[in-house]
Amino acid sequence: MSTTERHAQQSTSARGLTGSLGVGSIVFMVVAAAAPLTVIAGTVPLGIAAGNGPAFPTTFALCCVILLLFAVGFCAMSRHVPNAGAFYAYIARGLGRATGTGAAFLALVTYTAVQLAVYGYIGAVFDGLVQHWGGPALPWWLWSIVALAIVAVLGYRHIELSSRVLGTLLIAEVAIVLVLDVVVIGRGGGSAEGLSTALVQPSQVVSGSLGIAIMFAIASFLGFEATAVFRNEARDPQRTIPRATYTALLVIGVFYTLSSWSVVSAWGDTAAVEQATADPGNMLITTITNVLGPVGGDIAQVLLVTSMFAALLSFHNVLARYFFSLGGSGALPAACGRSHPHHRSPHIASATQSVTALVFVAVFAILGMDPVTQVFAWMAGTATLGVLALMALTCAAVIVFFRREHVDTRLWQTVLAPSLGLVGLLACLWLTVSNFPTLIGGSPSLATAIGAVLVLAFVFGLVWSRRRPATPAAPTPSPTSDAPSPAADAA
Repeated sequence: MSTTERHAQQSTSARGLTGSLGVGSIVFMVVAAAAPLTVIAGTVPLGIAAGNGPAFPTTFALCCVILLLFAVGFCAMSRHVPNAGAFYAYIARGLGRATGTGAAFLALVTYTAVQLAVYGYIGAVFDGLVQHWGGPALPWWLWSIVALAIVAVLGYRHIELSSRVLGTLLIAEVAIVLVLDVVVIGRGGGSAEGLSTALVQPSQVVSGSLGIAIMFAIASFLGFEATAVFRNEARDPQRTIPRATYTALLVIGVFYTLSSWSVVSAWGDTAAVEQATADPGNMLITTITNVLGPVGGDIAQVLLVTSMFAALLSFHNVLARYFFSLGGSGALPAACGRSHPHHRSPHIASATQSVTALVFVAVFAILGMDPVTQVFAWMAGTATLGVLALMALTCAAVIVFFRREHVDTRLWQTVLAPSLGLVGLLACLWLTVSNFPTLIGGSPSLATAIGAVLVLAFVFGLVWSRRRPATPAAPTPSPTSDAPSPAADAA
């Protein structure tokens, strides 16, 4: 073996991520990030109470259509972006290296924020569950740190382990809601009104505050777009990533629409709004208890905790791969771009993410911040704004890339769908900015401060790109992808 070959092999060992994730495995991870049970328990009551009332389920369908338009261009461009940098890699190819690096740091802040939001929420919910069963009242952050430690261990190992854990947890949390759906629909609703028809009545859909409803609904899809970060660990990236993206989006959209409609139908239109306004935090558990009995309610409370844990693990994996990709490209220290020699995981990037989360949880605890009204609300709002901005930039990058490179001349995939998606995302972004104080449960000055953090993260990336040039790293060949498969040849 020559010296050059030996160095190349060592480089591959140091920086390569390998895996054989199929469509199902990736879908499990990104749908778990969306935390479907948590959305039905937390977001749906807020959308019903503050949004467009019993017609809120339709808002999920509208947002799903907008995101499908985004996905068309995103998936079309994925064939021409052969690395796992996700948003920043696409934006760099379309809008330039500096803009891409700005987007990379914006993504780091965004996904860190959403993970911190869930750490706050899971600490509070788990503490409440322990007390419900007669256990001691302990500080929320103790439970958050326990969850953080488990996530750190799983994130350090090979991605297949996380995939199996997430698959199990996701099936459990989705199953309890689907059982509720089947029983409610089978009974023809839970009140004399029968099954709700508000979702198909245009006058109901645009009633109340449609803007706030769209804001809450679009936030509930956060996580589906992360399929591309698992590109290097996918079995057949050019086929797996697009299929996983569409599948995840459709699964999330259908599940949210169907299940929120079932919750409304279980109460009746008027009673659902009253319940959501009076007790939004316990609406789903109360609904499940009423329909499935006390045992069903107890099971749902446990699964609510596991749903949030699944979201934590999924977002940890996404963030670790952002750190890994940026380390490989030169935007962050090269150590972040190294993989574990045995687990083939981004172990240094994963450990970096775990330490970062621990520091923030400690700061929140020292400041005495409320885990739900402050940590969760503020961080979730920050993440929603950041992801919308990143998706809008990605849509623009797709349009510019295909107009400049001429590698794909299909009008729908390269111009029409991305353009319509960009219009829809900009509308959602405007609605979110307009209603941002409502989303974070804070003041206009706090909303301005959070927005400034996101802008500064993007600007920092622009400046950093000049001081430390970075280019999205090319994928490292894996043992399973050295030779093209017959399927790839046929494609």
